[in-house]
Amino acid sequence: MLKYSSITFFTFSLITAITLLTACDNDDDISSDDTNETTEVTLHNAFAEFDSDNLDIYLDGDEVVLESNGMTNHTSPYWSPTHELYVEATVADDLAPGFIDDFSGSYTLRVPANPDKASSSSSTGLGSIGFAISGGMIYNDEEGPNVPLDDAATSLDYSGAHTGPQSYHYHLEPKAWSNDDEELIGIISDGFFLYGRKCNATGSYPTDLDASGGHTSITQFNSEAEYHYHIQNELYLNKYYILFPGDYQGSPNAIQ
Repeated sequence: MLKYSSITFFTFSLITAITLLTACDNDDDISSDDTNETTEVTLHNAFAEFDSDNLDIYLDGDEVVLESNGMTNHTSPYWSPTHELYVEATVADDLAPGFIDDFSGSYTLRVPANPDKASSSSSTGLGSIGFAISGGMIYNDEEGPNVPLDDAATSLDYSGAHTGPQSYHYHLEPKAWSNDDEELIGIISDGFFLYGRKCNATGSYPTDLDASGGHTSITQFNSEAEYHYHIQNELYLNKYYILFPGDYQGSPNAIQ
């Protein structure tokens, strides 16, 4: 009868254990590799609303690049009188100097295709903080350093915009295409979209907005809930609605 010594049995058991452990490790590696999936980066459906005559929008890796000529696609007294979109100012208008077509230039914004909220909010600054779907720029609620819009309100056209110092830009609800509704306004430089005062998910004014006018819900462009901003339904000077009086909830990107 064949007999094993205790040393032989120990050696056999050790080899078996090592073999089984190696096999398990290999199985884990295969399983891990099988579950690694690459998420396809695509342009958000909302970008189809941006004016293609004034903006070029395309993917570059996992970023969206927006390039604007700074023009707009609606009528305004800020167009030069010979322009087809020019309308005469009213007696109440106190126009700022310069016409829209004087500010020809280029503006570029790169944002993540799938933006995330930052660990903390950050304040907006002077100058452009986003792109409107018309091609014009979006500004915040200041006319200058710590200077509110109060004194400049009469220079804003019916779409809440005026010219200078670098472009035609919007401070208020742009009535040329959005007035007390859920329309897409544009994109803020942290990559989150800005909508009108109403919410597509409910058809009414959202009641769960954060300090920046943001919340997470579906929109007319996506069936899965996502974070986005709204024009806050709070009157300014008893008759206006400021586009974006809050802080960035994502990480802002420079507009060049």
